[in-house]
Amino acid sequence: MAMKRVKLEDLPPLTGAQRARIREIAATPDDQIDYSDIPELDEAWFAKAVLWTPPSKKQLTLRLDEDIVTFFKQSGKGYQTRMNAALRAYVDAMKKGEA
Repeated sequence: MAMKRVKLEDLPPLTGAQRARIREIAATPDDQIDYSDIPELDEAWFAKAVLWTPPSKKQLTLRLDEDIVTFFKQSGKGYQTRMNAALRAYVDAMKKGEA
Protein backbone atom coordinates (compact mmCIF):
# COMPACT_ATOMS: atom_id res chain seq x y z
CA MET A 1 0.00 0.00 0.00
CA ALA A 2 1.38 3.41 -0.95
CA MET A 3 1.60 6.16 1.59
CA LYS A 4 -0.59 9.15 0.84
CA ARG A 5 0.74 12.48 2.00
CA VAL A 6 -1.71 15.24 2.83
CA LYS A 7 -0.86 18.84 3.63
CA LEU A 8 -2.23 20.08 6.93
CA GLU A 9 -3.75 23.12 5.23
CA ASP A 10 -5.74 20.83 2.90
CA LEU A 11 -7.55 19.14 5.78
CA PRO A 12 -10.94 20.50 6.84
CA PRO A 13 -10.85 22.59 10.02
CA LEU A 14 -11.60 20.80 13.29
CA THR A 15 -15.06 21.21 14.71
CA GLY A 16 -15.61 22.45 18.25
CA ALA A 17 -16.53 18.93 19.32
CA GLN A 18 -13.31 17.54 17.81
CA ARG A 19 -11.22 20.17 19.59
CA ALA A 20 -12.98 19.39 22.89
CA ARG A 21 -12.31 15.65 22.42
CA ILE A 22 -8.62 16.32 21.73
CA ARG A 23 -8.37 18.38 24.95
CA GLU A 24 -10.14 15.58 26.85
CA ILE A 25 -7.75 12.93 25.51
CA ALA A 26 -4.69 15.09 26.19
CA ALA A 27 -5.80 15.59 29.79
CA THR A 28 -6.23 11.85 30.46
CA PRO A 29 -3.45 10.52 32.72
CA ASP A 30 -1.49 7.62 31.24
CA ASP A 31 -2.56 5.24 33.99
CA GLN A 32 -6.21 5.76 33.03
CA ILE A 33 -5.80 4.80 29.37
CA ASP A 34 -7.57 1.53 28.46
CA TYR A 35 -5.27 -0.62 26.33
CA SER A 36 -7.46 -3.75 26.50
CA ASP A 37 -8.54 -3.53 22.85
CA ILE A 38 -4.96 -3.50 21.54
CA PRO A 39 -3.72 -6.98 20.63
CA GLU A 40 -0.45 -8.09 22.17
CA LEU A 41 2.55 -8.30 19.89
CA ASP A 42 3.51 -11.92 20.41
CA GLU A 43 6.32 -14.02 18.93
CA ALA A 44 4.18 -14.87 15.87
CA TRP A 45 3.76 -11.18 15.08
CA PHE A 46 7.47 -10.52 15.42
CA ALA A 47 8.29 -13.57 13.29
CA LYS A 48 6.36 -11.98 10.40
CA ALA A 49 7.56 -8.42 11.04
CA VAL A 50 9.82 -6.81 8.45
CA LEU A 51 12.32 -4.09 9.26
CA TRP A 52 12.06 -1.35 6.65
CA THR A 53 14.47 1.53 6.41
CA PRO A 54 13.94 4.26 3.85
CA PRO A 55 16.56 4.57 1.16
CA SER A 56 19.26 7.12 1.90
CA LYS A 57 19.28 10.39 0.01
CA LYS A 58 22.21 11.85 -1.92
CA GLN A 59 22.63 15.58 -2.22
CA LEU A 60 23.59 16.78 -5.68
CA THR A 61 23.38 19.72 -8.03
CA LEU A 62 20.86 19.18 -10.79
CA ARG A 63 19.82 21.40 -13.69
CA LEU A 64 16.13 21.20 -14.51
CA ASP A 65 13.89 23.09 -16.91
CA GLU A 66 12.54 26.21 -15.23
CA ASP A 67 8.90 25.25 -15.86
CA ILE A 68 9.44 21.89 -14.15
CA VAL A 69 10.79 23.54 -11.01
CA THR A 70 8.02 26.17 -11.08
CA PHE A 71 5.37 23.46 -11.39
CA PHE A 72 6.59 21.60 -8.31
CA LYS A 73 7.27 24.77 -6.28
CA GLN A 74 3.69 25.98 -6.86
CA SER A 75 2.43 23.14 -4.67
CA GLY A 76 4.32 24.57 -1.69
CA LYS A 77 6.75 23.26 0.87
CA GLY A 78 8.05 19.77 0.21
CA TYR A 79 8.36 20.23 -3.55
CA GLN A 80 11.73 18.45 -3.64
CA THR A 81 10.17 15.44 -1.91
CA ARG A 82 7.40 15.42 -4.54
CA MET A 83 9.99 15.64 -7.32
CA ASN A 84 11.76 12.65 -5.78
CA ALA A 85 8.44 10.77 -5.59
CA ALA A 86 7.80 11.44 -9.30
CA LEU A 87 11.25 10.12 -10.16
CA ARG A 88 10.73 7.12 -7.84
CA ALA A 89 7.45 6.26 -9.63
CA TYR A 90 9.23 6.44 -12.99
CA VAL A 91 12.14 4.26 -11.84
CA ASP A 92 9.80 1.69 -10.28
CA ALA A 93 7.70 1.57 -13.48
CA MET A 94 10.85 1.11 -15.60
CA LYS A 95 12.04 -1.72 -13.38
CA LYS A 96 8.66 -3.45 -13.80
CA GLY A 97 8.70 -2.87 -17.56
CA GLU A 98 5.60 -0.65 -17.40
CA ALA A 99 7.07 2.40 -19.11
